[in-house]
Amino acid sequence: GAAGATGFGSMADTGLLESLLRLLEKVDGGTDSQDVAADLGVDHQVIVGAVKSLQALGEVISTEQKSSKHWELTGEGREIAEQGSHEARVFNAIPDEGLPQNGLMKMPSGKVGFSKAMSNKWIRLDKAHEGGPRVFKTVETIEDTVRDKLQLVQKGQSAKLEDKEKTELKKRKLLSEVTVKSYWITKGSSFSTTITKQETELTPEMIASGSWKEKKFKPYNFEAMGVAPDCGHLHPLMKVRTQFRQIFLEMGFTEMPTNNFIESSFWNFDSLFLQINPQQHPARDQHDTFFISDPALAHEFPQDYLERVKQVHSEGGYGSQGYKYDWKIEEAQKNLLRTHTTAVSARMLYKLAQQEKFTPVKYFSIDRVFRNETLDATHLAEFHQIEGVVADYGLTLGNLMGVLHQFFTKLGITKLRFKPAYNPYTEPSMEVFSYHEGLKKWVEVGNSGVFRPEMLLPMGLPEGVSVIAWGLSLERPTMIKYGINNIRELVGHKVNLQMVYDSPICRLDS
Repeated sequence: GAAGATGFGSMADTGLLESLLRLLEKVDGGTDSQDVAADLGVDHQVIVGAVKSLQALGEVISTEQKSSKHWELTGEGREIAEQGSHEARVFNAIPDEGLPQNGLMKMPSGKVGFSKAMSNKWIRLDKAHEGGPRVFKTVETIEDTVRDKLQLVQKGQSAKLEDKEKTELKKRKLLSEVTVKSYWITKGSSFSTTITKQETELTPEMIASGSWKEKKFKPYNFEAMGVAPDCGHLHPLMKVRTQFRQIFLEMGFTEMPTNNFIESSFWNFDSLFLQINPQQHPARDQHDTFFISDPALAHEFPQDYLERVKQVHSEGGYGSQGYKYDWKIEEAQKNLLRTHTTAVSARMLYKLAQQEKFTPVKYFSIDRVFRNETLDATHLAEFHQIEGVVADYGLTLGNLMGVLHQFFTKLGITKLRFKPAYNPYTEPSMEVFSYHEGLKKWVEVGNSGVFRPEMLLPMGLPEGVSVIAWGLSLERPTMIKYGINNIRELVGHKVNLQMVYDSPICRLDS
């Protein structure tokens, strides 16, 4: 609640708080929390917690925060204060007949101790000694001043050391300067040596009995933060989508505009030079594609490009014999829900071809596409497609495989296989497989290939320009990454199915 907790219930106790208050009662003016910790024999942080608990009780005490600096030994410094400095240990290890240098250097304190002992002129090195360099003592006894200085600091007498001495020990990482925050504690206007718990809630029983009149209530803190509300989290699909997008951007790709779910058959099919009697291809059947009834037809096309597409389909051209069929504008005009984002790639490549001078490009898109599919564990009527397109002179299938390896490795998927395949508008083509740890088998994650010249040259792209492309569903790499075994489990991953796939076309719960 707004009144919050008193805080002292977690501290042993009321006993510790009252001990602190009794100590404060005996002193004139006030006392430092560090002194209180020393007098009560507890850690300073425990006293800091006790001070905060007393502050929560009202005006029992008054406090002022202060900062002070003091010197304390490091771990190595504590070791030296106990066992002696490195140089002293080296000196004490050397017998009267001397010690081989290589044996001395193997000691735990050998290297540092040898250097310091040489600087102090406690030892000498005879490089010409028979049997190799040998170290001898040059004095009978030594005074280990480093150890003595550290012991002074350990006893809280660092003021006896000069600044130069402290700096030297600090350079050797034997000493460190620590800032300590403490409280100056004085009696408050409601000071008492006994703790009275303040009430945080006014209850019906208090009102009925009248006991509230005798109670002390804790003031409300209107600045207190409320209870953090339960919050959502990113769906695995959105997480992986963000990762994919970031990977594309890191690889220098530019995102394509994909905000048109409705597309004409011309851009969705005809511009891609689909093979096998294209305008009668099964993919254009009502059973595979969602056609739009209103508006049923598109009317705006780049006419010169449309004529070149018609010609290469019906008569051939650009080194191709075409398909030799009667290409109809009525089929190309039909509107549909796009079956792939390659329709966007076709538009972007056509736009690229209209530039005065060709420049290499790398495009990507991640967005929704629609298929008139039977719903099952691996298929939806709508899904997200990831597409990458690279256009430049002389690109090959080897370039495509290299880009795909780099792409998936960045996502954390390293087990890849490539298999030759047939695609309607790429040649050569290949399928991409990744190993699914959950299903313990290889799963197809994408398709790829090199766009056919019959698609690119009618657009106006220069001869010699190759375009490598690949398309993946967002869902399957997500399933592989998170070990999810089917689509229903994926889209229902800790969220309501209706919230994730709320399309009028596809209802997973129907």
